Formats: sequence, structure tokens, C-alpha cells
Amino acid sequence: MPATYLTLMLLFPLLGGLTCAIAGRKLPRVLVESLACAAVFGSFVCALLTALSYTAPTVVTLAEWFASFDLVIPISLYLDPLSLSLSVMIGFVCGLIHLYSVFYMREDEDYARYFALLNIFVFAMLTLVLAESLPLLYLGWEGVGFCSYLLIGFWYRDTNNADAGRKAFITTRIGDTAFMIALAWVFQLFGTLSVTKLNGMGFLMPVSVLTALGILFLIAAMGKSAQVPLMVWLPDAMAGPTPVSAMIHAATMVTAGVYLLARMYPLISASHAALAAIAVTGAVTAFYGATCALAQRDLKRVLAYSTISQIGYMMLGVGAEAVTAATFHLLVHAFFKALLFLGAGCIIAAMHHEQDIFKMGGLRRTLPLTFWSFLAGAACLAGLPFTGGFFSKDSILMAVWHKGGALYQSLYLLGLLTALITAFYSFRLVFLVFGGSNGHVHRTSGLGVMQAVLIPLAILGLFGGVLDLPGYIGEGLLTRLFAAIPGGGAVEATHEQEIVMQAVAGTLALAGLAAAWLRYGKGRAHRMQEAQSPPSPLISFLANGWYFDALYNVLFIRPYRALAGILWERMDKGVIDDSLDGLGKGIGSVGQRLGRWSTGRVAVYLISFAAGGALILCYLAWLVL
Repeated sequence: MPATYLTLMLLFPLLGGLTCAIAGRKLPRVLVESLACAAVFGSFVCALLTALSYTAPTVVTLAEWFASFDLVIPISLYLDPLSLSLSVMIGFVCGLIHLYSVFYMREDEDYARYFALLNIFVFAMLTLVLAESLPLLYLGWEGVGFCSYLLIGFWYRDTNNADAGRKAFITTRIGDTAFMIALAWVFQLFGTLSVTKLNGMGFLMPVSVLTALGILFLIAAMGKSAQVPLMVWLPDAMAGPTPVSAMIHAATMVTAGVYLLARMYPLISASHAALAAIAVTGAVTAFYGATCALAQRDLKRVLAYSTISQIGYMMLGVGAEAVTAATFHLLVHAFFKALLFLGAGCIIAAMHHEQDIFKMGGLRRTLPLTFWSFLAGAACLAGLPFTGGFFSKDSILMAVWHKGGALYQSLYLLGLLTALITAFYSFRLVFLVFGGSNGHVHRTSGLGVMQAVLIPLAILGLFGGVLDLPGYIGEGLLTRLFAAIPGGGAVEATHEQEIVMQAVAGTLALAGLAAAWLRYGKGRAHRMQEAQSPPSPLISFLANGWYFDALYNVLFIRPYRALAGILWERMDKGVIDDSLDGLGKGIGSVGQRLGRWSTGRVAVYLISFAAGGALILCYLAWLVL
């Protein structure tokens, strides 16, 4: 039975996407939208049925994909608590995003292409999550990258949108190249590409080899999950439709890197250097994303940088050997980040597609349902006490602290500072968008349904902590499910330690909320001053993402363009083209001169014949002598 459910889980979005792509333009719009939504919700139902019938980790082989000598690649799926929990989340969140898209994209005429790509996006992510072999996982990995490229640049007639899609595609290819190298090297070392077999063979290799493999997997995750230094593509990815942003940030694409490291954790866990590199990358990225979000004026870019920061927390959890905590935050983050992006879509639609938060205000009265839902999402993002985000983020911080050592305790302090900044920018966003009295909105058709989609996400975000409650309340569901997985299980800490550390994290979150209220909620003058005055150098530094784009432009793009100019202007045109043109002109000139001998006069031909004969005789005489 699990084999049937798993097969249908993948087939539903694949067939839905292919149908929309091939026949979508010839079918009524309502039918295409219904088919796309039904395909994803059907996949979600299959995931639920699989969860209800789950008993133990299972490998399901559907067919043989490729076989040549020692290389055998089956189409096999692996069901365990990690893949199962993510499959249920992907089906549910993506189903709601599809339903939301029906009304958000109502005015767009290219609906068939949109829903086809959305369905195939879901199929690729489920393939990635359920794959038992690395080549199949890599297929899903590239599938989500390709679909994200097409969806980010969906409105490709706008040059900026097309450029954003290309930027995402090229940047993530860096990580994909590292993944491909790791894949080939793993097969050369172990003779297999089965994930389950590889995770039990780490003891066969020296720690140095496992460290190198861990770094390659980390680089792959940096690209796909937008971690420092390969994070520059994600803020620009906001060029796509808002439901696409919600899907990329919440349930697909950016979580793929975290999943890869969690999936391959048993293989690389023997390398403390690789785990430390993962933890440092996550902590630095979390701090980077939070500081950049402080200075953004664009509503969606604030949320984009917050995603970079929250994914950094998940990476920090994996590096601290807390796979359960990282997965816990991944699941809860999917709920409240989808909520925030879809709420942002409601705001943008009601504000005539305005995205500058300093031009908003007063929406608490005109969009009350969006306000309360968005407030719930912001509370989860800020980690306010007793929200889902509070429990999941604290589980990571507690694991980092208990890892011990100067490095991890320093990362813990950096994580706490990031939590304080997160609370501040989260409620800066709330106060600027919903506070005040500027709330003139445009009531669009379908806005009511779009707002209704926010309700279940708000409930799951607020109460998502029940997925893995701390030990002093009771044994968590995820802790119990992940107990048999390396890196799973609960952090060994006393109840008093858990309470103290949660009190510290909760106090910092409330402090960030209070600071945001003093500056933007109560202090309206500060808001007007910040909106109208030129930004300070520090604000410009943060607003421009620490100038990483400018740095890469100097280090890579300008030298590349200069080299391309030399190769094009001097080599291609100056040497190759000019040489060929000169050769052609020379041959033509010689032909023209020889053609002058074709006068039609017999005397000229006889003289030529005699001259040629004389030359031949001279040559023969020279050879004899």
C-alpha cells in the first residue's frame, strides 16, 4: 500500500503539470485551475494516507532507470520520518498556494503555463524529498531549480524579471556543480549511489575524505538554500508572482539544501570540521539576513531576507547535530512564511501593487483579516513566547549551546543577537504596514478567498509548537519519530535549563517588539523622518545586502566582460574574422588576376602553354642536376 500512495503522490502533480502544459490553452480556464489544484491536493491526501499507514522506514523500488556495468540507478523511493514529514507539509502548503493562485492570477492570460510550472515544481520537490538514490535526488534538485528559473522570470517581457530569473539560475548552478562532483566522487569511493547504503558506510573512509564530501554538499546547499556567499539571487527572486515567492520560500527550493544536509548527515557526521563549517555558515547567514531585513523598504524583500536568515538557523541546527530541531523549524517556518508571503500578496493586491512599506499604513482597519493573520505570522517569525516559531527556534539555539566549546557558544550568542534583530524588523514591518491612518485600499475580486487561505496557515504557525514540545511539557512528536535517526532525538538538557534558555530567548523577542513599537508604533515622527530623509551609510550598506552584488560585479562580472570583450573584439573579430575575410579577399583577388588570362585569344593560350612547359622542363633539369 505505501508503494501505491508514494507513486500516486508523485504522479498526480506530474500528470497535472503535463496536462496543463500540453492542452491547457485549449481547455477552459476553470478546468485548468481545478485540475492543477486537485492534483496537488490529491498528492497531499496520498501523503496523509502514507503517514497514517507508516510503521517503519521503507525503500520502494518502482523501476530500473539505468544500468551499465557497476552503475545501477533504480527509480526507488525512501520513506522515513524525515521524508514523510516534509511530504505532508509540501502537499498541504503547496495546495493552499495553488488555491490562492487561482484568485491572485485571475487577470493573467498565461494561466496554463503558470499552473503547469507550479504543478511540475511540486513534483520535482517531492521527487527530491522521496528519492532513495542520489541521481534521482539530483533530478528533483535540478527540477526545482529549472522551475524556479521559469517562475521567477514568469513575466519575462519585463527585462528586470528575466534578469532575476537568469541570476537565480546561474547562481544556483555553482552549488549544483559541487553536488555533481560529490555525486561522482561518492560513486568512485563507495561503488553505490543509494542514500541508505551510503549513510551506513561513512566509517569506511578517512575523516579527511568525509570532510571534503561534507564541504561539497555544503556548497550545494549554499546555492539552493541561499546561504552566504551564494545568497544574492534570493532577494531578486521577488520579481516573480507573489504565490511563487511563497512557494519558493516556504515549501520548495530554499529548503532543499537543508534537506540534503539532513539526509546525508549520517555520512558526514563523523567530520567535526564539516559540521562546524555548516554551523558557521548558518549562523553568519542568519545574522546577515536579519541585518539586511532591517533596512528594506520593499515588503517582499523584507520577507526574502528573513527567509535567508531563517534558513540559516536551520543550517545552524544541522551543524549542531540537531537534525530534529532543524526539521522542526523547517516545518513551522513553512507555515508562517507561506502565511506572510500570501498576506503580503493580499496587501499588494489591495494597494494597487504598491510594495513600499513607507507608502502603506492604516491597513489594520481596512484589511482586518489580513492584519490578524499577518500579525500571527510576524509573531512566529519574531519568536514571541508560545508561538510555533518560538519553540522551533529555541530548540535549535538550545542544541547549539549544549554542543559546547568556544565556537558553538559564540554561535549561540550570535543566534540570540539575530533573534533580537528578527523581532525588531518583524514588528517594524507590522507597524509600518498596518499602523497609522493611510489605509486606502482597492477591493479586488477574490480578495476574500485569498484572505481565507491565510487562516489555516496562521493556526498552524501559532500552534506548530505541538509538533515537538520541550521536554518539561512532554515528549515531542518529532523527537519520538526521529529518535532512531542519527542526529535525531532530544537534546540532553534538564528541564530547568530548557526553561531558563527559553526565558532568555523570549525576553529578547519581547525586547525587539518593544523597541519596534517605540520607534514605529508610538514614534510616528521617526517613521516620517526615516521615509523622507536620505539613508545613512550604514542603512545603505544594509539595504544593499552588504554590497555583495557590487563586490561580485567587481570580482567576477567586470573581469568576465573585459575578457569577453578581448576575446570578441580582438580575437574573434580582429584575428579569426579578419583572417578569414583577408583570405577570402586574397583568393578572390588571385582569381580575378588569373581570370584576365581567359581572353579567348589562341595566341595567349599557346604562350601560356609554352611557358608552363618551359617551367616543367626547368624543374626536371634541376632535379637531374
